[in-house]
Amino acid sequence: MTKAILTDIEGTTSSLSFVKDVLFPYARERMAEYVRQHAQELSVKKELEEVRRLSGINLNNSEIIEQLIRWIDEDKKITPLKSLQGMIWENGYKKGDFKGHVYEDAARNLKKWKQAGLKLYVFSSGSVQAQKLLFAHTDYGDLTPLFSGYFDTTIGNKREENSYRKIAESIGTPPGEILFLSDIREELDAARSAGMPVTWLLRDGALDPNATLRQVQNFDEILF
Repeated sequence: MTKAILTDIEGTTSSLSFVKDVLFPYARERMAEYVRQHAQELSVKKELEEVRRLSGINLNNSEIIEQLIRWIDEDKKITPLKSLQGMIWENGYKKGDFKGHVYEDAARNLKKWKQAGLKLYVFSSGSVQAQKLLFAHTDYGDLTPLFSGYFDTTIGNKREENSYRKIAESIGTPPGEILFLSDIREELDAARSAGMPVTWLLRDGALDPNATLRQVQNFDEILF
């Protein structure tokens, strides 16, 4: 019996184009200026130190900026990069430069599932801060009250089985009672290996009648 739903964001609740064509370029264009202006703030300083640690070199701030831009261009899922992007996006949301994109069918069903007593959680490679910002600024209002928790790469890689075991343990629910939703096969395989039932979102492609995983094109088709 399903008691909780764990959902991805990109390609699942929200369009890939919003993240890739709006959020990523916005942060890339502003990364250098943001780091220079806020480098001495404790929250930013912490992330810059983590960049140095991961690089294995005592980079100066200009070199850190170059490293961050390189990671953006390589689409790296690296925690300090995601945290800094989240800080920049927060400014963008507050200024009204954009709103968080959520598919209508996702917003409607998430509300329905919440009302039905299901616990809802998010697992995304974007930072928890970025996740909350996206769901707080949508065309359907602030959706953050729908969710009981958020997980990012600090708990583990989305393509590793152990990450899903940790999430199940964290929320106190057996993996077999948590439905995981994603558009990425490798993530679904990892969650299934951890014991979670899964559903594969294929919003822009045709369903494969021979697929070994349950496939749907939108949240209206999700069954549990």
